Amino acid sequence: MKFRIRMATKNDMPRVHELITELAIFEKEPNAVKITAEDLKLFGFGTNPKFHCFVAEIDDKIEGIALVYPRFSTWNGLVLHLEDLIVSQNKRGHGLGTMLLDKVVVYAEELGAKRVSWEVLDWNEPAIAFYEKKGANVMRDWNVVQLNEEGIKNYLSNK
Repeated sequence: MKFRIRMATKNDMPRVHELITELAIFEKEPNAVKITAEDLKLFGFGTNPKFHCFVAEIDDKIEGIALVYPRFSTWNGLVLHLEDLIVSQNKRGHGLGTMLLDKVVVYAEELGAKRVSWEVLDWNEPAIAFYEKKGANVMRDWNVVQLNEEGIKNYLSNK
């Protein structure tokens, strides 16, 4: 098998979208993906891209992605947020996850980021073990807080 990690192109977005959907199904949220491949093309490319995406190919087929974007920490400065690290379920165990994470960490260093951050579901023990093996600190005492689209509307209507 021939492995390759590269920056995604617009033409890769349909396959990237498929992998995002595959992850949502794995995470027991099959209807959660609202974004389309066209949205990914719109927001990921052009003069002011909102994210960067790396793809992992095996024999010229995309089997994994790492989607990242910059954030800012008031304590540390520039942070690179890893939104998704996905490897097709049938291609796990071949080193693609490691290769993608390696690329993200190198990219973070090139940007001058002081931290790489991401979330992992508390029941996803294989992912937690993978991240801890790589030296990541899985912070079990922090909770993710979000306002979804409906929550934003409710918040603003109750002001």
